[in-house]
This record gives sequence, structure tokens and C-alpha cells, in this order.
Amino acid sequence: MAMHHGGCHCGAVRWQADTGVDKGLVCNCSICTKRGSILHFVPDTSFTLESGADRLTEYRFNKHAIAHLFCDTCGILSFARGTAPDGTKMVALNLRCVDGIDLKAIEVTEYDGASV
Repeated sequence: MAMHHGGCHCGAVRWQADTGVDKGLVCNCSICTKRGSILHFVPDTSFTLESGADRLTEYRFNKHAIAHLFCDTCGILSFARGTAPDGTKMVALNLRCVDGIDLKAIEVTEYDGASV
């Protein structure tokens, strides 16, 4: 585990997460397909929003279980909030928004969110 920093394109939203980033998930649901995110999930307790809480716009769809949070200036979703099946609060990091990582080194798993 290591502290990783990330955020949106314009820099208004910045966060840090204490996690390894060697694995990611690509989902084929309607929003993930259009957005092109590579997701990595961390417990809410491992995530700190450093700046930009007042700049986030929330979007929910389908079962309204995930808070997709977009920067209101640049439109980038660098993370989302939800709950794991066991009730644990989780944050889905968009690995494309993590500073200084090599995305080619990430082990990616595909998830069939379109069928859920």
C-alpha cells in the first residue's frame, strides 16, 4: 500500500488514497463504457478528499446506488462513492486520474455491469 494522489483535469478536485494500484476493473455498463474509466475500489476510510468538495456534481442512474461525482468545471469523474455488498462504504477511483502511475502495468479485469 502507498499513498496515491489524483484529481480532475483542471485541478479543482484533488484527493489522496492509501492503496496499491496494481489492479483495475473495466466495466461495460452504459456510463462506464462512455466514460472509459479504469476503476479501483478502496474503503472510504482509505480515501481523503483534499479539495473541491464544493465543485462536485453528483449523478445517479439505474438503481441510484453509486454517486458518480464530476468536477463542475472540467467535467472529469476522478472518483465515485458507493457501498460494497457487505455494507462497507467504498470509493471507486478512476485510475486514469491517479498521478504518475503506469496504466500499462495495471492488471485489468473486465466486469459485465451491463447485465447486472
